[in-house]
Amino acid sequence: MITSIVFAAGCFWGVEKHFEHMDGVLNAVSGYAGGSYEKPTYKSVLVHRYDKSGKNYAEAVKVTYDNSKVDAKTLIKSFWEMHDPTQLNRQGNDIGNNYRSAIFYTNEYQKEVAFQTEEKYQKLLNAHGYGKIITEIKPLRKFYPAEGYHQDYLQKNPNGYCPNHATNVKFAQEQTQLNAVMPLGGKEIVVIKSEHFCPYCEKFKEEVSSAYKGDVPMRTVLARSLKGFDIKTKLYATPTILFIENGKEVAHHVGYMNEKEFYAILGGFKLGKNSQSYRVAFNEGTDNRFCKQYDIFKHTPEGVFVDKLSGEVLFDTRDRFNSGTGWLSFYKAVDGAVEEREDNSFGMHRIEIVAKKSGIHLGHVFPLPDGRRRFCINATVLEFIPKK
Repeated sequence: MITSIVFAAGCFWGVEKHFEHMDGVLNAVSGYAGGSYEKPTYKSVLVHRYDKSGKNYAEAVKVTYDNSKVDAKTLIKSFWEMHDPTQLNRQGNDIGNNYRSAIFYTNEYQKEVAFQTEEKYQKLLNAHGYGKIITEIKPLRKFYPAEGYHQDYLQKNPNGYCPNHATNVKFAQEQTQLNAVMPLGGKEIVVIKSEHFCPYCEKFKEEVSSAYKGDVPMRTVLARSLKGFDIKTKLYATPTILFIENGKEVAHHVGYMNEKEFYAILGGFKLGKNSQSYRVAFNEGTDNRFCKQYDIFKHTPEGVFVDKLSGEVLFDTRDRFNSGTGWLSFYKAVDGAVEEREDNSFGMHRIEIVAKKSGIHLGHVFPLPDGRRRFCINATVLEFIPKK
């Protein structure tokens, strides 16, 4: 994904040159950021460089990069190392608030990394006798590209003014060796994440994997950490979700998918597309009356019944009763666990019950003579967890 971040570290000519040659950087544009008046120019930022109102802009560089090739962390660490972030409103002989040190982030990941690396770099600077970092770390509000003659200035003027203000204090080389991820045996789900920031990986984590409670184990790993797997899919994109059995790929999905899409694939993987459970869950089938699973579940001790795929709690044994119909019956579902939908199939008007998280079909709900309702539920799409 193409992303941008804006850095200010003194005269923008040198900052632009520093970043535009880094691997993964697509473009570096000199400009102005962090001020509050309209349409800044090179002349205006120089005029206001001693203004204490805080409205002036910093000479800044907008770095556009491909985060599949370079991580924001690499860029931000390079920013700290290329100048002296302890100097207030200056870099060397360039004096004024337009030469201040600043990071203007465009997403939460950049913000998190900026503050984390600032803390680490402060300790390194202290150990070398430097003072407190005064760098601004703020969200980017507006970036104004500078005049044309400032763009690629040092390419056009190889003898131009470009002093080195680096402190020569470096971050320690990070350990990149990974522990090998081996097959667990049996069924498992392996999510391949990006080496760098990946918004679709984060979205899948936030909306699907972090809420997953099923009994098929799920792991999120880097592709290069996998050892001993038989995988046919090319792991070129993230996220890639692999459904593995005994180390061998059975199914996969490349890219983000929502909960319903995830559970549709998991259903075929875990239940088998020819099983009764799958027919009930995804084809609105119905268990036979007094089926084997019903006989197992009808007299369980106290506990809860959960969605066979998502692991979400759906029904409590305290609400179970014997309706004599041959299907599990409950007076109610756990709050917020199911959804009710109109069902006019087979010439009947009924209310269908589906699991809110996975979207699988559970059964129907019917009125009782005493005003309560009977949730008539198929046993083959449930699993039972006894109370501890």
